[in-house]
Amino acid sequence: MARAIVNETLCKGCGMCVIACPKKILVLSQSKINSKGYHPAELVDQSKCTGCAACAIMCPDVAITVER
Repeated sequence: MARAIVNETLCKGCGMCVIACPKKILVLSQSKINSKGYHPAELVDQSKCTGCAACAIMCPDVAITVER
């Protein structure tokens, strides 16, 4: 099963991954704030991840890795 892993420390909450995800399973967290003061992205339904890596490709901060 594929999974996307967001490094919350590097994420600046730009939302590019949220827009890029074809399954719409990435959202910006409303409850978490990282050390830089941003709401990091988080995966809401791991089982729907196809491992396409569109989120990782779009991330300007290289904060997302995808394991297949």
